[in-house]
Amino acid sequence: MAKSKYLTAPLPSEKMPAGIPYILTNEAAERFSFYGMSSILIMFMTGHLMGRSGSLDVMGNEESKAYFHLFNSAVYFTPLLGALISDVWLAKFRTVFYFSLLYCLGFFVLVLDVTRLGLAVGLVLIAIGSGIIKPCVSANVGDQFGQTNKHLIEKVYSWFYFSINLGAAISMFLCPWLLDRYGPRAGFGIPAVLMVFATIAFRLGKWNFVHIPAGGFDSVRKTFDREGIKLLARLCVIYVFVAMFFALFYQSQSAWVLQAKNMNLTWLGITWKPAQLQFVNPALVLVLIPAFAYCFYPAINKIFTLTSLRKIAIGMFVTSLSFVVCGWVETQIVAGAKPSIAWQFLAYIILTAAEIMVSITCLEFSYTQAPKKMKSFIMAVFLLSISLGNAFTAVVNKVIQNPDGSSKLPGASYYWFFMAAMLVTAVLFIPVAARYKVKDYIQDEAPTESTE
Repeated sequence: MAKSKYLTAPLPSEKMPAGIPYILTNEAAERFSFYGMSSILIMFMTGHLMGRSGSLDVMGNEESKAYFHLFNSAVYFTPLLGALISDVWLAKFRTVFYFSLLYCLGFFVLVLDVTRLGLAVGLVLIAIGSGIIKPCVSANVGDQFGQTNKHLIEKVYSWFYFSINLGAAISMFLCPWLLDRYGPRAGFGIPAVLMVFATIAFRLGKWNFVHIPAGGFDSVRKTFDREGIKLLARLCVIYVFVAMFFALFYQSQSAWVLQAKNMNLTWLGITWKPAQLQFVNPALVLVLIPAFAYCFYPAINKIFTLTSLRKIAIGMFVTSLSFVVCGWVETQIVAGAKPSIAWQFLAYIILTAAEIMVSITCLEFSYTQAPKKMKSFIMAVFLLSISLGNAFTAVVNKVIQNPDGSSKLPGASYYWFFMAAMLVTAVLFIPVAARYKVKDYIQDEAPTESTE
């Protein structure tokens, strides 16, 4: 019997899987591209967007926020399609590679056409490409592990998140400067180059990956059998609550950026660009991931058992505190004061702590709770919670727009609204989390002698 060209199941091993470095390199570069682009999107739409005649055709604040969150909603909705394409037809590797090429094309459209048409086409291609590969990339991490080295999964998902934030931190600091100094073609051009590099890095790892085969249409039937539907329903309840976290979290890239334009941007001897302080979030993640893993979580575990769902619940309450800070800042701006950008730094510290407790935990929780044939699909459903959160924010920003361009939630009331929504969600989540029954699913290992 002919041997497979590559592994189709993890081999028994206590070592780190060989494909992990390629996955982490790809993720760091791809996240550089995505977050570099998204970090300047609000500033581009409100300050650099051109009309077909060659004159500026910029958007207002509420319109730009609505479009920004609508784009993010699309990015995190398309993973459902990606999961089906992967599980039924192409499997994870080919899905990621083929749609990464489409992803690259979207970036080049943004570089070449800085009008509303170019913005629309480029963002549609990016939303499709990035969204479709998302569940496959994150599920592909877990696919590299079997029962023997499953104890390394938590560590690798932390590294995975570390690589995301390494790429994001660098690009969020660099791209606003590039936009301001050299214009949108440079601001979008560097992310475009890194996306090409990310695609190449992933392709080079082909022979080191474990390739879980596509299950065909039979996998869809198995996914939606009685047990699968029951599990999906239980997880969806969790994700509906988590969606509110993302409704607040992604405003650090929209509402917070617009708020920064009205603050004193000179701090620590640096005059910051309004969009540049976003880099603080991913940079802090690099520091706080090990701090939480090796200090905070063990300390809390000595007081009470810190389960995944308890981490998420605590993180929700912490999230609301970041909007308290931004709400206070807005009261100062409305009063004619010009508060220091350092106050947003405090808000970012709080929001980042919440992100580690909610987002990282939910990523790992989603993989372990998904049966073997549902890994990509469940990851996609988890990402749908991000889509739902951004859709909520987009709708709110659309509804509060008055015909004269003013807002029905002016000043700090905008932040108090979202802070209250997060608090109510967190309180209601507690009894739901308490009733959830955890059941872990890990990939089977292949016999040592079966493949090469």
